[in-house]
Amino acid sequence: MVTANKTGQEKLGMDASEIARAMTRIAHEILEKNKGSQELALVGIRTGGVHLAHRLVRRIHDIENVTVPIGELDITLYRDDLSQRKDQPVLRKTSIPFNISDLKVVLVDDVLFTGRTIRAAMDGLMDLGRPAEIQLAVLVDRGHRQLPIKANFVGKNIPTSREETIEVLLEEAGEEDRVVISKA
Repeated sequence: MVTANKTGQEKLGMDASEIARAMTRIAHEILEKNKGSQELALVGIRTGGVHLAHRLVRRIHDIENVTVPIGELDITLYRDDLSQRKDQPVLRKTSIPFNISDLKVVLVDDVLFTGRTIRAAMDGLMDLGRPAEIQLAVLVDRGHRQLPIKANFVGKNIPTSREETIEVLLEEAGEEDRVVISKA
């Protein structure tokens, strides 16, 4: 599907049913890789990753009838581009109400691009404890890595050009679930 927008063209990368199927598959893959939900926790990266982490916790509960711990991580102060930004960063709350030490922590984000956000998130996690393992789940992997980071669980690989942007729109943010690709 191609629709016009203010910047030209936008393409639908995933619709609501594709997102739902991807989230169910990722939940199963997380449980399979970790041999269940023992010593497992999910941490969503603000903001899109938080919504997706909550969805994964619900799906894992539906599958295993267990509620895994969930946290929310703000990586603003761990970003490597703070000195290059003209505007002041907006700090949001980090809430990880459990000890991450010795847990298998699955970081959850909406889009994996250069890898810099994930590096910042790992730095933030390491300041909070020493997880047994850090895994990564993303809804979309768009390529263009600048750091050697690879997701363990991917909803969909969507190759893009550097001139394109990917936006994950979710009902938790007042939108209809979809992934949109547009020209920057």
